[in-house]
Amino acid sequence: MSPTPSQTVGPYLAIGLPWADGPVADPDGVRISGLVLDGAGEPIVDALVETWQDDPPAFARCPTDDEGRWHVVVPRAPYVAVHVLARGLLRHLTTRICFDSSAVPESVPDDRRDTLLPKETDDGYRFDIRIQAHPPERETVFFDL
Repeated sequence: MSPTPSQTVGPYLAIGLPWADGPVADPDGVRISGLVLDGAGEPIVDALVETWQDDPPAFARCPTDDEGRWHVVVPRAPYVAVHVLARGLLRHLTTRICFDSSAVPESVPDDRRDTLLPKETDDGYRFDIRIQAHPPERETVFFDL
């Protein structure tokens, strides 16, 4: 008999959402990596990060590892759209990774704009996704679509 899963609400990411191309949409693209963190600042180890863009078209998907880390390699564009799926979320969260402040939507308050801007690193960019952060100003801006 198999054990009862500790998770009672999906998504069951390892079962239903594998993506053959994984985190690499463009082998020559830019690498973006980071953590998915919960409201207490703890890593979410069973989240899934999806990125996509229209021009040039690209899609990548990466589950978080045992330390909440994720990464994708995507073509350089003004911004990359992001979905985050995780335990306890009944609906995905949507945000953006903006490579330039001009790509941040005007509706985002000035004191929250930096939550959509990645930090440049030696091997690409770092973008941590903070869900229900405290103080709330540190939470990644999510869009209601």
